[in-house]
Amino acid sequence: MKLPEQAASTAAGLGFGLFGLRLTEPRHNCWSVDPDRKRKIRLVVAMATAVILAAGLVYVSFSASSEAKTPSDLDQVSSGGPYQLAGKVDKILDGNANGYGPVSFAVVDDEGGDSSRLRVDYVGERADAFREGREIVVEGSMRNGVFVGDKDTLLTKCPSKFSEQAADDTNVIIE
Repeated sequence: MKLPEQAASTAAGLGFGLFGLRLTEPRHNCWSVDPDRKRKIRLVVAMATAVILAAGLVYVSFSASSEAKTPSDLDQVSSGGPYQLAGKVDKILDGNANGYGPVSFAVVDDEGGDSSRLRVDYVGERADAFREGREIVVEGSMRNGVFVGDKDTLLTKCPSKFSEQAADDTNVIIE
């Protein structure tokens, strides 16, 4: 049974909902937050997200890196890998130094001295700077005492044109 005032308000389009609450009447929002506080909360959430993402990027960057091995490090290894080999090309043993195709060469430690020589078999692209006496980095694995480089992973380090000038400068430390 409707009361007379309810009937009048229903007829005017201001209907009542469940439990007699007016549906068209604006209600007070009990979850409203002060705009300044809302701005601070957003800033804190954004900064926390940025810190978490930066920490994740640093972790992934450092965990993905691996230390390059020298011929002396791989001297006692007959098989296994993958490895990243760094050294100096001592001698081209077989194949063309430039271009593409199979090549075999001997690699020694960068420091020289009594370092062991390691034979490297490689197939793939080589830079024009690849030749005897140049420092290289190549990825691959050991097979029967020979380092077999993965295709197109050979990098040739070019000597710096400033290395002689830096050697004469007492303010530059060369290790």
